[in-house]
Amino acid sequence: MNDQFLQGVLFDWNRIDNDSYLKRIKAFKGIEKLVFNKPITFFVGENGSGKSTLLEALAVAHGFNPEGGTKNYVFSTHDTHSELCDAIRISKGYRKEKWGYFLRAESFYNVATKEEEYADLTHPSAKYHEKSHGESFLALAQNNLRPNGLYLFDEPEAALSPQRQLTLLMQIYSCAKEGAQFIIVTHSPILLGIPDADIYCFDDGRIHLCEYEETESYRITEMFINNRQMLLDKLLTD
Repeated sequence: MNDQFLQGVLFDWNRIDNDSYLKRIKAFKGIEKLVFNKPITFFVGENGSGKSTLLEALAVAHGFNPEGGTKNYVFSTHDTHSELCDAIRISKGYRKEKWGYFLRAESFYNVATKEEEYADLTHPSAKYHEKSHGESFLALAQNNLRPNGLYLFDEPEAALSPQRQLTLLMQIYSCAKEGAQFIIVTHSPILLGIPDADIYCFDDGRIHLCEYEETESYRITEMFINNRQMLLDKLLTD
């Protein structure tokens, strides 16, 4: 039985102009629906493959601020989100999340600034700007991870060391065990190692499920570690 908050998404491409760049994204061609069966779903693929665009559309369609934050965050530093949010319909489950957060690496600074502006005596600021980038990034994620929550994360590993990625991995896994749902865009072979997650690959001109060992993040990392000198000689020799 699928008891996820977001059980899937349906696409209506008739609502997108024919000259839109969205119709030039190969992974989107022909897709009508995507299903979320697991508490943790990853989107992987090369830069420009459409994974962050789809995550953003899911977030906006579900009521999150395009730049990130909780549903209580209402601001716009630079409105750049695509019209894909208008062409999708989210299939929701019988459960309603008790908390949610949209975390995106590229607008973290803006969200951290707004967090200070929104603070009051009842909700004091976590002072993210007073920490290092990695420390504040992890703290923001940790402060918003709760059981029965919905989390859309766009490249949460961006500011994290490998050790901090392992910390985040443990907390995501634990939170998912307590009823939370995660949809995560990542290039991290560490985060992708979370057990029993679905991995949707956006490469090869289609969105399709793949195994951990089939992801480019894993394959290239493994190849580099196991054949570092040979690979460097090949890449760096004139």
